[in-house]
Amino acid sequence: MDDSAQPVVSFTQMKDGTREDYELLERFEKPFTAGTADRLLKELAMQADETLSGYRITRLEHGLQAATRARRDGADIDWVVAALLHDIGDRLAPKNHDRMAAEILRPFVREEVAWVVEHHGLFQTYYYAHHYGRDPEERQRFAGHPCFRSCADFCERWDQSSFDPDYPTEPLESFAEAVREVFARKAYDPAVIRAGEVLGLPPAA
Repeated sequence: MDDSAQPVVSFTQMKDGTREDYELLERFEKPFTAGTADRLLKELAMQADETLSGYRITRLEHGLQAATRARRDGADIDWVVAALLHDIGDRLAPKNHDRMAAEILRPFVREEVAWVVEHHGLFQTYYYAHHYGRDPEERQRFAGHPCFRSCADFCERWDQSSFDPDYPTEPLESFAEAVREVFARKAYDPAVIRAGEVLGLPPAA
């Protein structure tokens, strides 16, 4: 056996793993986890060449435009990164992209922000559902939720408005540091999650 080969676990079923096996996996997991932000940035970059047919801008341009609007409104880092990544699931989960994006963000951002990303797909139908014979007010089932206004404002100010090919949008590189900062946080840190706290969006610039 080649002594230079990367070590691997002894088991073929997880239930047979030893402490040494799981310590080995933990050593590999740490640097992999540390690379999450860069993988997300790479995924966003891949969206530069893709769009949902019919739109005037690409998926990447939409995320960048939403994040640029959030930043120019003085939004905090959680909102800016969420605006950038809110449609990150479009390529792999077009029917539930909102929930996919929310689960990526949830361990690292405020509870309010994750809820908004999770529900933005439904709230966004306010602008177009009637054209398909559907109820544009379906979001009203969450009318009593503390984050209702935050989600409605997110969609109005940063999402539905961000399909403009002439808007002066900031480049992906300008958001890289913020993405790395958010995903370098300790997952599910109560000081980050701030359960039950609703700040809302900042006043429009």
